[in-house]
Parts: sequence; C-alpha cells; structure tokens
Amino acid sequence: MSAARSAFSRFAPALNASRLRARAPAARMPILLQQRRWASNDQNTMTVREALNAAMEEEMLRDETVFIMGEEVARYNGAYKVTKGLLDKFGEKRVIDTPITEMGFAGLAVGAALAGLRPICEFMTFNFAMQAIDQIVNSGGKTYYMSGGNVPCPVVFRGPNGAASGVAAQHSQDYAAWYGSVPGLKVVSPWSAEDCKGLLKAAIRDPNPVVFLENEMLYGVSFPMSQEAMSEDFLLPIGKCKVEREGSDVTIVAHSKMVSHSLEAAEELAKEGIKAEVINLRSIRPLDIETIIKSVKKTNRLLIVEGGFPAFGVGSEICAQIVESEAFNYLDAPVERVTGADVPTPYAANLEALSFPDTPLIVKVAKRALYRTN
Repeated sequence: MSAARSAFSRFAPALNASRLRARAPAARMPILLQQRRWASNDQNTMTVREALNAAMEEEMLRDETVFIMGEEVARYNGAYKVTKGLLDKFGEKRVIDTPITEMGFAGLAVGAALAGLRPICEFMTFNFAMQAIDQIVNSGGKTYYMSGGNVPCPVVFRGPNGAASGVAAQHSQDYAAWYGSVPGLKVVSPWSAEDCKGLLKAAIRDPNPVVFLENEMLYGVSFPMSQEAMSEDFLLPIGKCKVEREGSDVTIVAHSKMVSHSLEAAEELAKEGIKAEVINLRSIRPLDIETIIKSVKKTNRLLIVEGGFPAFGVGSEICAQIVESEAFNYLDAPVERVTGADVPTPYAANLEALSFPDTPLIVKVAKRALYRTN
C-alpha cells in the first residue's frame, strides 16, 4: 500500500543575514550529536531508536488494541527504522502502511481511538503533520472534553520534530510550542533513551491524545539504561521534568536535543567554577513549572534553551510563568533565552549552523546571567 516518498525538497530561503548572531560558525550540531555517547561501555545502553522500538513492542504485546500506522512503517521498517521488526512480529493488521495522505490516516487514527483502539500514528516528520493539524487539534484534541469525559481519544502522534541537517526551511520546524498551546493535547519532547521508552509507554496508555516529538539527530545516540528502565513495566509520568545535573549558580532548562548542549555547557561552566543546574523538561504540556520554580529559588538565575523560534515559544511561556510566580522575587538577573534564529531555516550549511543554539552560545549567555563576561 505504501509508496516511497520523494526526497525532501530543498528550497533556498530568503535570509536576512543581519538577524543572525554575529559569531563564527560553530561545528554543525548534528555531527556533534552523532558523535556523543552519553553512556560508558560497562553500562546497559540503548539508542533512542531502540528504546522507541522496545516501547512499542512491549505495549503491543501487553494490549492487543495497540497498533501502528503510517507511511513506510511496515515493509520498510519506518523511514528511520524505528518500527523495525514489528511487521514480522505482529502482522499487517497491526502494523499498517498507509498512503501518503497525512490528513487521511491521522483521521483514521483518531476514529480508531474514539472507537476503542489505541493507535500509534507515525508521521515521517512533524512538518508533514501540518496537513493533519485539524485531525490532531480538533477531532483528536477536543472530543474527550466535548463528550464530558465519556469518549476518550487514546491516540499517539509520533515522529521526528525540529531541525535535522540540510533539510531547509520547510522541514526544520519545532512544533513543541504549536501543539503545547492547545488544551486537550498532551505534548512530550524526550531526550534520552529512558525518556523515550518510559514516556512513549505512558503515552500509549493515556486516555488523551499525545503528541510525541522525537528528534531525528538523536535516533542513533546511545544512552545509559537503568535496570528499572529495562523492565517491561517501566513508565515515566507525563508532566514531570528531570534534573539531569544539580547546581547552585544558574538553572538551565531545555528539551529534546538541546539537553545535550546544555549538559555540555554545564561541563564547560564547571571549569570556571560555575555550578549549573540542568533540567530536562521531558513534557511540554502539562508543564512541570513547580520543579523549575524550586530550582530558580535555589540558583536565582534562569536560562531556557530551545531549538524553536524565539517568538511565542516554550521559553517565552516558561519565562511568563516564572515572572507570574513567587520565583520572580528570587531572581537576581533577567530570565535569559537561547533559541533558534527568527528566520526560516537556511539550507546553506554555514547559515544553518548559525541558526540553532550550540554549546558555546549557551555558555556565553549563562555567564551573562551571572554578570560574567570572560
């Protein structure tokens, strides 16, 4: 049934160079993330791809109402091989290749969820999910509420989100803030393999529609897995973030692959005696603002890092909630943000490198929050 999607179109966007940061291009972020391992050789490890695959397999074994559908998910094992082997294990009635019609198969997934099944709807990229946004936001996101809680909609919309490498303006967008603004949806943005396994299993079991935002450049990255995370019973609560590194001088909040850069920045800051606390959001909606408030009360400074556009973003919302909370009285400096550039993502490699946060920029802004310039 499925047809191969043509390669991503590569458009040359008009770019206002004056809006880019005046600094030399850093090493390209995707290369950095491909090289970095967050686990030592003597630990249990999984790549993000393996963790997502394990989560779906375990939930499909546990509950026969769970199935997956999307472009190339069956015979081709998924565009990014996340569904590898599932067709052989569960058959074509539960691992379903769809035509190239996001609005159509997203609508089928919502309908199946309203009828009592638990579909996992894979988008080849969330940029293509723009074609299905009415099904996600209106049919999926509103029905549980409009029915007075009588008709749950347990569907998971998952796939790669945000910037990759060399895919230009139309395929590099971060939709965390888009979907995070919609009541009725839960929105997850995992970083590590443990995040992906525990949160995807929780999303599949949730009675609400969940938008599960993965990142293409993290699929092949290895992470440590605790014994608990290796268990088939491992779940992580949606709506709770995780303190990845404790500190007392500045709080750095990030999600998805920006957690990698934030932890690297914390290592660099530590060389100068600066103790940065790094918080992995995990969940965009609901947002665990309580953990962030607690950290800000300790460090008195806040830096938010995201790959999305600066205007009306996740960082903007966190900043607003902090200013409206008791944490405002604990701030010793203005809240800082590090975001993607406020331009359509360029295709040219040197301009693309300037368009997204990197470790040196996070270090620079963290030091600015501490009124340190060197």
